[in-house]
Amino acid sequence: MADTVLVTGISGFIGGHIAAELLRRGYAVRGSVRSPARAGEVRAAMAAVADDALLEIVQLDLLSDEGWSAAAEGCRFVQHVASPFVTAKPKDPDDLIRPAVQGTTRAINAALAAGVDRVVVTSALATVQYAPARKDHLFTASDWTPLEQRGLGAYVTSKVRAERAAWDITERRGARDSLAVINPGGVIGPLLSDDPGTSVTAIQQILAGALPMIPDLRLPWIDVRDVADAHIEAMTAETAGGTRTILATDPSSLIDVAAVLRERLPEVSAKMPTRAMPTWLTWVASIFEPQLRDNRWLIGLAQRFDRGPAEALLGRPLRSIPETIEETGRSLVEHGLV
Repeated sequence: MADTVLVTGISGFIGGHIAAELLRRGYAVRGSVRSPARAGEVRAAMAAVADDALLEIVQLDLLSDEGWSAAAEGCRFVQHVASPFVTAKPKDPDDLIRPAVQGTTRAINAALAAGVDRVVVTSALATVQYAPARKDHLFTASDWTPLEQRGLGAYVTSKVRAERAAWDITERRGARDSLAVINPGGVIGPLLSDDPGTSVTAIQQILAGALPMIPDLRLPWIDVRDVADAHIEAMTAETAGGTRTILATDPSSLIDVAAVLRERLPEVSAKMPTRAMPTWLTWVASIFEPQLRDNRWLIGLAQRFDRGPAEALLGRPLRSIPETIEETGRSLVEHGLV
């Protein structure tokens, strides 16, 4: 009988890829959606890439206790991926922070109550990369973004507080090894549906010519398939219990991303901007553009991240980012999104 894995947020970009890979590996997947209206869309996306015979869809809300115990019951593992993410600045930061923290708390408590072997939580590189550091610092899993740091947005705060809550709960209950955390950077890659996901939107905007110039915003990209594989390996690897794993490459500028797209997808590059945005103008634009505003600390900044633990967990190197950029662009075209 196949082991069952609860995947929260299965309708999202990362959750969908994790669920699809689990199904391909023979696991039974119990995927959660907030709205039952998305169940058909999720099943269709899974059926297109894997056998969905072992797929079950349940309804869970990050802000409600209802259904969590039943969803985790009988599962051997839990993948908690669901978390709120909005590109527009929320009027109230708690619109992001409360569901992130409460959802993680509910997922951890339900998983431990059900006696699962391990719960894997999708955090973010944002919980690492705003740690105070000198130039050329190599960021590792021991680095933490301090909540008291000035200028943190609601999204970064929500991810730090949610991950801290996960560690606090498991440590209080003597179950630290039952938790593994994945901290991905900007997640891109082929789409499973017409929902491009947050980071893929940056590539979509470049191809669509949404900005007159390309900002020197440097992001630590990662292939969504590496993210999915890492979640599954963290679920089963004995050494992954009680660890955080950074999944990120050294940042590539959106200017570099555009160059890859122009070289490899010339047939769809006509609308792409050809000029780089000066750093000073990028800062001005960040006042009005949500994605630039939320990442303004990364404008013109080159950071370095320790990929050793991720590659050890995967048992292979991370995928090539230029190839992932190309595949992302082609996927956007195939889905009619550019």
